[in-house]
Amino acid sequence: MSPPVSPSGAPATGLKLVLASTSTYRRQLLERLGIPFTVAASNVDEEPLPGESAVDLVQRLARAKAEAVARRHTNSLIIGSDQLALCGRDVLGKPGSGERAVAQLKSLSNQRVVFHTAVHVINTNATQGEGHVDLTTVHFRQLSEEEIKRYVARDKPYDCAGGFKVETLGITLFNRIESQDPTALIGLPLIWLAGALRRNGFELP
Repeated sequence: MSPPVSPSGAPATGLKLVLASTSTYRRQLLERLGIPFTVAASNVDEEPLPGESAVDLVQRLARAKAEAVARRHTNSLIIGSDQLALCGRDVLGKPGSGERAVAQLKSLSNQRVVFHTAVHVINTNATQGEGHVDLTTVHFRQLSEEEIKRYVARDKPYDCAGGFKVETLGITLFNRIESQDPTALIGLPLIWLAGALRRNGFELP
């Protein structure tokens, strides 16, 4: 039987929801669920370990971020998340500027990019947390330099791994996307997270 829930959607026990990320995109995604939450920086070192696979890296970092914030909170459910994009064996970072975004997208024309998005939740009143990794494969179509430049000028995807924003004009750059959860590509798999919230007593529509 699930714990009683207050009208706000939070458990009647007063469990607070904390997002262990300062990402604007993750905050906007979590706001979709309509549950009040606070944001806390995790300040976790994100350097990969020697020989660490992409899946292991994002799982470890999502858990580490949740654990770091959990140490500073009580009676809370902490959400940690991490994402890594790979084209072949190359890790795709955030371009940071228009020029680098154009160069990155030119290199991705007619290529396949795999996004590994991990989420980990910790109930500070429980003994252990739970985690999940979502895989999304993006198939870029053949892109001309002129359309790449037009796209970058309009969408300004400087802070996005891969150099695109799928939630806006970036959707026009692809032949197809293979995913079990479209929100994972933006940075936070809401389908799995909604289930984790329900398992911890939060009420969702």
